[in-house]
Amino acid sequence: MVIVQLRYNYRVYPDAAQRTALSRAFGCARAVFNDALRLRLQAREAGVKYISDGDLSKLVITQAKATEERAWLNEVSAVVLQQALADLNTAYRNFFHSIIGKRQGRALSAPRFRSRKDNRQAIRFTKNARFKVCDNGRLGLPKIGDVPVRWSRTLPSEPTSVTVIKDAAGRYFASFVVQTTPDETLPSTDAEIGIDLGLTHFAVMSDGTKVTAPKFLRRTARKLKRLQQDLSRKTRGSNRRTKAATKVARAHARVADTRRDWQHKLSTAIIRDNQAVYVEDLCVVGLGRTRLAKSVHDAGWASFTRMLQYKAARYGRVFARVDRYYPSTRMCSDCRRTNNKMTLNVREWYCPCGSHHDRDINAAINIKAAGQADFNARGAHVRPTLVPAARKEAGTHPDVACSTRSVEGISIP
Repeated sequence: MVIVQLRYNYRVYPDAAQRTALSRAFGCARAVFNDALRLRLQAREAGVKYISDGDLSKLVITQAKATEERAWLNEVSAVVLQQALADLNTAYRNFFHSIIGKRQGRALSAPRFRSRKDNRQAIRFTKNARFKVCDNGRLGLPKIGDVPVRWSRTLPSEPTSVTVIKDAAGRYFASFVVQTTPDETLPSTDAEIGIDLGLTHFAVMSDGTKVTAPKFLRRTARKLKRLQQDLSRKTRGSNRRTKAATKVARAHARVADTRRDWQHKLSTAIIRDNQAVYVEDLCVVGLGRTRLAKSVHDAGWASFTRMLQYKAARYGRVFARVDRYYPSTRMCSDCRRTNNKMTLNVREWYCPCGSHHDRDINAAINIKAAGQADFNARGAHVRPTLVPAARKEAGTHPDVACSTRSVEGISIP
């Protein structure tokens, strides 16, 4: 049986007392994390053996609660403290795996201390904490209370954990980890598609469909500039500067929510209509260091491809990435001839075989052909047994600004 884990995010509205309790829980989890990190750093400097996870839990939680300096750790759920320690252990494990090459991707740095001034504060409750969704629709959290939740849709199954998040804009969210049911596979279809991602057109399909890039950040640049100028004029440490910073964070959050909502609708439409989806494996990190960095980050290619990947696994579709060094742009989709490199301003070109190509459509056709060839070479498609729950992937934001009427291209229901 295929098991796919997803996160479902819902907006929560704690009252004043609950916000105080959440702030206390955020602070206790942060203190445990920092205490544990400090002990391991001191042990490393002293040349002492690496402190095991069990011993670390006894030092920073069990024994710390009995001291006068850390007696306030008893005011929050013990599961919150244990999960903060688990986050540190995961950070160390990922760091070590990155050093020895066991973890793919760019190198990770060692864990760092958490600050109360961080833009994002979060605590996690597992089943051991006995959180529950009450009959009245509220979320019951131990030592915090029943928090009102705006349910935009029902959970597909019983959640295994919930993370309460406070973002930079001062909003609170409950992020549930759930496992999808096995009866969500969509009906099979014969359609397959290759996608070429770009800046002028966000996505160009191998069937000729073009989706114009919404450029959500560019469209709100004037408002963001005004808010950031207003922030720069405020005195550091003042209440007015705090309020101005919150306004800037809310404006950026609105842009991110709108982009995420649009990408969810587009990715769902693509997965629903196609049995197989092939995309190019772009190096977004490298492109983010070029002069096109702002446009690249505004496009959000990485988050869009992650959506395609987990939705394909969830609904029984095929998803594959084509090697980033594959010459999809300068290869003729008719004769398979690889021509010379071309600059970005060349949008149409002729092949010596006589074929006339639109640059992006030709690349999408080649991506589809390369994906199909790789799929056939590997044989039958083997779906993954477990897809990790990426943060904010299946998020729902009721107050998202879905201003996408001016976006041309594929129709999104």
